[in-house]
This record gives sequence, structure tokens and C-alpha cells, in this order.
Amino acid sequence: MNIKLLCIGKTDDKNLIALIEEYSKRLNHYVKFSIEIIPDLKKGKNLSEAQQKVKEGELILSKISSHDHLILLDENGNTFSSIEFSKYFQKKMNAGYKTLVMVIGGPYGFSDHVYKTAQGKISLSSMTFSHQMIRLFITEQVYRAFTILKGEPYHHR
Repeated sequence: MNIKLLCIGKTDDKNLIALIEEYSKRLNHYVKFSIEIIPDLKKGKNLSEAQQKVKEGELILSKISSHDHLILLDENGNTFSSIEFSKYFQKKMNAGYKTLVMVIGGPYGFSDHVYKTAQGKISLSSMTFSHQMIRLFITEQVYRAFTILKGEPYHHR
């Protein structure tokens, strides 16, 4: 299975970038994992919240193929313990999904069209985190999920 993390906007913090790269590298021992950045909208400040969501949504959907399984990282999504999250990935692999695309949207969330296209939503917490931090958290949690599936000691029960 391939896992792609699709993100709106770049990460500026070099420490976060280093940690994300470290977990990405580790994760690639288990699955093909990649991160794709969609640049922030030019003149986005001149757009209304709704217009920005629509434009970002168009960019997101342009990166998705009809065979991809689209999962949104969304505050209203399903929550999992780390062990439950590993079982979630096992079910996706068992179902034969070739590519799982997880998306971190822009500051206003997703357009209605993106919500309608997605096959699921995941919430990492009921707390609010910066989009830059979420990139690290989801990458680490996906890595943790695969170490759980392999019975490796990274996750202590």
C-alpha cells in the first residue's frame, strides 16, 4: 500500500521539517510514504473563506486519482487510540487499497465537494493544532501504527 500525505502550504520550522523527514524515512521501511505540498493560494488574502475553501478543494482534488482512497484529517472525524489506528491501516491493506491519501486542508477546512469525495475523516484530537504540527503528528502516528502491526517495541503497551 502507498500512503500519501497531501498538505496545503509549506512548513517553515526547520525542527519540524527534520522530525517529519525522520519519521517519513522510518515509515518507508514498512510502506511507500510520501508527502506532497500544495502551495498556499496566491492572493488568498483577497478571497473569502468560502472562496478559499473552493479553490483549495480544486487543487486537492486535482491531486487525487479515481483509484485513491481519500481520507481527510478533520476535527469532526473519527478518533482512534494508537492500537485502533494500526487496526484501521490493517483493514485498509486487507481491503486492497493501493493508495491511501490523507489530506491536511487549509486554515478554513475543506470545501463541500472535497467532503463529498472523501471516503472518511480522521481527527487526531479535539484540541486545535497548527497545520504544521499536524504534519508531524500524523506522520509519527502512521509510523507508530506500522510498528504496532509488526510487533516492534516502539509502542509500549
